[in-house]
Amino acid sequence: MFEPGAGGARSRGPTATTRGLVDPAAARGGFELVRLDPAPDLADLVERHWVVRWDLPAGAEFTQVVIPHPSANVVAEADGFAVHGIPGGLFSRTLRGSGAVLGTKLRPGALRVLVGGPGALRPGLVVPAAAALPGVRGPSASDVEEAGRRAVAAARAGDDAAAVAAVTPVLRAAAAARRTPRSAVALDRVARVLGAVVAGELGPDAGVADLAALVGTTPRSLQRLFADWVGVSPKWVLQRHRVHLAADLLAADPAMPLADLAAAVGYYDQAHLGVDFARALGTTPAVYARRCAASRAAADLVTSGRA
Repeated sequence: MFEPGAGGARSRGPTATTRGLVDPAAARGGFELVRLDPAPDLADLVERHWVVRWDLPAGAEFTQVVIPHPSANVVAEADGFAVHGIPGGLFSRTLRGSGAVLGTKLRPGALRVLVGGPGALRPGLVVPAAAALPGVRGPSASDVEEAGRRAVAAARAGDDAAAVAAVTPVLRAAAAARRTPRSAVALDRVARVLGAVVAGELGPDAGVADLAALVGTTPRSLQRLFADWVGVSPKWVLQRHRVHLAADLLAADPAMPLADLAAAVGYYDQAHLGVDFARALGTTPAVYARRCAASRAAADLVTSGRA
């Protein structure tokens, strides 16, 4: 399970959005989501921690799909403690029975710092935390594995603060071993660009050249920065943000005219939005709107039945 959210804001504060969560009305009936701030000394690398907890009836299951952001996650769950890079496509997880997961959403570019080397940016990367995160003179591989187990047990017990406390020393050791002045400068520039995209500072139709101007560089240099530290291009970031925003708007108002939706998120026409939306979600905006409308209606029925 990956936790959704905008990510990359320069403010260094955790975001509260569910942007990226496919069909959020249905999600509210499938699991509980809790967000927690990172330790202050890790806030340059960690946007937030998150806990997903579920308790489904016997024989029931719930599948959640997430449209990935340009962020990696470090996830402790029953199957293990692992580092997950940016997925190559949609990410989905099917939940059954009861359980809990503790995740750490890294800021864009932070995975390159914590893991080290360009191999950390490989699409779909999944590496055991015990192999990726031990720092120099830091916790051993067995210590890292044990930290993951403690985090899951605490999350299942509802002690979210203890779950975060279990993994924080692992992250802190990796950060202390691998932070450099160069990485600090690179992540600050990436954060400035991502923060501007998320905040809509440049308007819905901004391009890569506009993003490059924010940090006083050229489009080509910005592309190299993102290739070296994030693993996706600035153009990918812009397109993905627009798709996230479009999905968010449709979830809130499934009846929104698609031509209005395209204009609102920075597309000159509905057709180009449809292409990018389908590439990211595997479905058209119209089909997604119908799905969200059905989920909202079902949720309203449940709510009215409880009233």
